[in-house]
Amino acid sequence: MKVRSLKLREAHKATSSNGRPSFCSVLWDQQAYHVVTASSADPTIAIHDSLLPSSPPKLLQHHRDGVTAIALSPNSTCLASGSEDHSVKLYKFPGGEFQTNITRFTLPIRALAFNKSGTLLAAAGDDEGIKLINTVDGSISRVLKGHKGSVTGLAFDPHSEYLASIDSTGTVIYWELQSGTTLHTLKGIAPNSGFDRSIMNVLSWSPDGNKLAVPGLRNDVVVYDRDTAEKLFSLRGDHTQPICFLAWSPNGKYMATSGLDMQVLIWDVDQKQDIDRHKFDERICCLAWKPIGNALAVINCTGKYGVWESVTPSSMKSPTEDVPNQKLNNSNGLLLFDEEEGEELSTSGSLSDLGEDSHGESEPPSRKRLHKHSAYDNDLEGDGFDDLSLLPKVESHKKARRKHSEKADNEKEGVSSKLTSVRPKMQVAFQPGATPLQTGKRRFLCYNMLGAITTIEHDGYSHIEIDFHDTSRGPRVPSMNDHFGFTMASLNENGSVFANPSKGEKNMSTLMYRPFRSWANNSEWSMRLEGEEVKVVALGTAWVAAITSLNFLRIFTDGGLQRHVLSLDGPVVTASGFMDELAIVTHASECLPSNEQMLEYRVLNITNGSQPLRGRLPLTPGSHLTWFGFSEGGQLSSYDSKGVLRVFTSQYGGSWLPLFSASKEKSDENYWVVGLNASKLFCIVCKSPDLYPQVIPKPVLTPLNFSFPLASSDLGADALENEFMLNNMHLVQVQKQIEEVAGAGLDTTSLDDEAFNTEAAQDRCILKLIASCCSGDKLVRATELVKLLSLEKSVRGAIKLVTVLKLPNLAERFNNILEERLLNESKRALETTFPNSNCNASSITNDIAPSKTIFSTEQSKLPGNDIPLSSTKLSAPIFTKKAKTQEAKVGIEKTEEKQAAMAADLGKVKTTEGKNGAKLNNAGDMKKVGETSQAQSPASSNDQEKVKKAEVTRRASNPFMKKLIK
Repeated sequence: MKVRSLKLREAHKATSSNGRPSFCSVLWDQQAYHVVTASSADPTIAIHDSLLPSSPPKLLQHHRDGVTAIALSPNSTCLASGSEDHSVKLYKFPGGEFQTNITRFTLPIRALAFNKSGTLLAAAGDDEGIKLINTVDGSISRVLKGHKGSVTGLAFDPHSEYLASIDSTGTVIYWELQSGTTLHTLKGIAPNSGFDRSIMNVLSWSPDGNKLAVPGLRNDVVVYDRDTAEKLFSLRGDHTQPICFLAWSPNGKYMATSGLDMQVLIWDVDQKQDIDRHKFDERICCLAWKPIGNALAVINCTGKYGVWESVTPSSMKSPTEDVPNQKLNNSNGLLLFDEEEGEELSTSGSLSDLGEDSHGESEPPSRKRLHKHSAYDNDLEGDGFDDLSLLPKVESHKKARRKHSEKADNEKEGVSSKLTSVRPKMQVAFQPGATPLQTGKRRFLCYNMLGAITTIEHDGYSHIEIDFHDTSRGPRVPSMNDHFGFTMASLNENGSVFANPSKGEKNMSTLMYRPFRSWANNSEWSMRLEGEEVKVVALGTAWVAAITSLNFLRIFTDGGLQRHVLSLDGPVVTASGFMDELAIVTHASECLPSNEQMLEYRVLNITNGSQPLRGRLPLTPGSHLTWFGFSEGGQLSSYDSKGVLRVFTSQYGGSWLPLFSASKEKSDENYWVVGLNASKLFCIVCKSPDLYPQVIPKPVLTPLNFSFPLASSDLGADALENEFMLNNMHLVQVQKQIEEVAGAGLDTTSLDDEAFNTEAAQDRCILKLIASCCSGDKLVRATELVKLLSLEKSVRGAIKLVTVLKLPNLAERFNNILEERLLNESKRALETTFPNSNCNASSITNDIAPSKTIFSTEQSKLPGNDIPLSSTKLSAPIFTKKAKTQEAKVGIEKTEEKQAAMAADLGKVKTTEGKNGAKLNNAGDMKKVGETSQAQSPASSNDQEKVKKAEVTRRASNPFMKKLIK
């Protein structure tokens, strides 16, 4: 074999800042029109025109530090790059337009890889864990953890069943994509590269997917079986030092390897012999076969690259001849860029920009989905952890080969079953406040506003601890050893409940309740379930609930008595308890083709055996439920994977209000919901891509303000409009509580005060909105707002406000609104005060009307700083217990005098005679209606109660005229 000379041209910096060799990358696009190069010593990516090698390359300068990894999607429409600056970026290809920062790490990235369809991008590096990123919507589909060292190589097998990874210690792991589990772990089979970042342990699948090639410990290449991970053979030749890079030819017949000995060898894999070699002046750290033609692109550790033409002898088969049939559907909906509309992204919002500075890049173009969707592709556009679960369960290559004839005979059935297998899956059951199992780490079985239950495996059993956030509120509960393997729990002030799934006939599903206080010994109890397993547990006041795989709802007392067994009409998703109420979410039907979960909720009152609420649970399209429970005040609430919080309200016959949206926060953080009160959402903030908190360090609860997803108003007062809607919601809740408490015959004083304060706050908010409307020339809207004011003083304040703003027409309208309301309330007051009178109320009010004070713009003449936007002394419309204000209005006083005079006249004309013969001859002898009734007859106490009720009703609807009530 003759040694040839190959001229390399400089593409990047020679060395890194510390003077050490750098790791450089090179790859071809699908049609071999371009060569892409990068260097860990240079933040620039270069796109070279392979047809015009002398022309200057296109430079992509978006990273802050050296580029350590690059990858092209299979259809060559998207370029991904990873860097020392911890970010992974996406670009259009070959144009190079920057698109998004698709994810970030806390340490440098070392490896990137696309799967065959381009739907997943695997990224890894010095961080713990391999991120699988859904390129359809930019979400993190799964994080694979198992390596001890930096992950330096990633490769999806051509059948999309496995992902292979290798780290700097020489360990190789086979991952099953369907479940995210580890199939095989091969420790120490490759050289340990240590801390030398110019050397990357790599691996590569053969084009047919049957074999995995890995650098060996004897300066060779070791080839392993795809399914069993058994060693098949090795390629060992003239390499005198370890192999640092390898690549299969497109047809899998040849392999190119580069070593630390600065040699590149070409192997005939079938013959297990090297057929050619090339000696270089520097170490070749990356190489790539040309997809069309007999050539090999190489780049050395100094940043110089070149193309080695005629790699294999002309007498031998070309490296691109008889390429395995792995066709890529270029028209599927999973590709990132539209071939017909090259200037627009194909996926609507598919790549989430996490907000990193893009250094002056132009605004990303509109993100338009491809027009050419197939049914298979649409089904794959999932969300969150369900993305990978939607992938078809691909059989191993050997099994598929054995069944090839059967599938050929039933081709139509095969296609049908394939489409069925990728159908969107229904969400699995989950326990609110629980985190997933992480091997060797402590996890939460339950985390709520009261406290947390944590567990960690230890020597064949688990160790469970219960902690309360406020130690003065809850008892001190000793830890316990768990030999059942509990995976779900619930916690309240009285006790805790635990359950585990079944693990065969000998390890049945077990439910255990542990009270915190009891007058009797041995108050802890457990139940074993045969033929079914617990899916979700919940706790309330004196009851325990468990929902099982047979769709049974089992209700127990806190002493262990089995009270009820009910059948649910769908698989359970989750459940939560609050005092007497148990809320359950079940599947109403299978998912829609758009991957929307069809869920139903119901609320059961365990004490009286009723079902006060039931209906469909709203979710953001394409999302799944992540938290469900009650607020501290007992309001039913839900939170989905798109970050939308909804709270149930009795308005409009029972509706859900969207009170928070994580997308409005505009951050790269995930919110793990814990609970909420009347005004705040409490959550644990997790840095993206983490979706769950760690037990250690102890997580911190973060309160977030509620915010309706309001449209962008032309008023420019979004904060005030949001406050206005929140106050309305709160007022409706308080008034409902007042009705319930009053109906039970209990004191409503504290609720009255709360409602009064809310109304006063709402009036202040409305006055500010009126000021904004006046500034924005929205006078009709200002008139609508003044009609919503609850307090008389607030309306007068609005009149003063528009007077100062020199809006006489608006002041006139406000004044008319005030007069009309005073007149209406006078009518109601007289009807309530004289329920048995035969006098003509209309004639009385007509006499009263002229006595009202007219507030014209000329009469007001108030300075601008006299506008009472906020007042410390406000009159509540519905609270008779409030004292009469000292600032009595002239119009009201005249009305009272007029009313007293009319009452006197009525007393002279008509006398009221009770059963005891007593008569009233003048207004001065008149008493209150209740007293008169008592004087008439002891049997008339019912009439007295009716009058009092009428008086309260009149007060509840009277904003201004409560002074008339003596």
